[in-house]
Amino acid sequence: MDETDRRLLSALRHDARASLSDLALDLGVSRTTVRARIERLQAKGEIVGFSVVLRGDTLRDPVRGLMMLGIEGRGTDRIIRQLNGLSAVRAIHATNGRWDLIVEIGTETLEALDQVLAQIRRFDGIASSETSLLLNTWKSGG
Repeated sequence: MDETDRRLLSALRHDARASLSDLALDLGVSRTTVRARIERLQAKGEIVGFSVVLRGDTLRDPVRGLMMLGIEGRGTDRIIRQLNGLSAVRAIHATNGRWDLIVEIGTETLEALDQVLAQIRRFDGIASSETSLLLNTWKSGG
């Protein structure tokens, strides 16, 4: 899987109903390339459903964390859009109290988690953050 595949999967996670033309424009490739890559990812089992369920999403991330974000000004919608574009982001929650958003992040390694956290901290409008690693989960999902 190359960088274009990762960018395609990220775009599909953001909007699984995006047209091939829109995806091609966003990625800077042809519609034919987008179609071929999607078909190849389906054949390899990376995309396992039409709602863009990734094989990696069905496995438990080895490194998981919750990042609480304080946002200055009115940049919440923009920051949510940026977060949606990151493949390591599993969920984004609005909350009350000290933090504006809680972001669930999953990666393969601590180093990868650190890179994602640093990237998010650089988003314009992030005033403060705090991250907790998830050590164990006893109940998840519905």
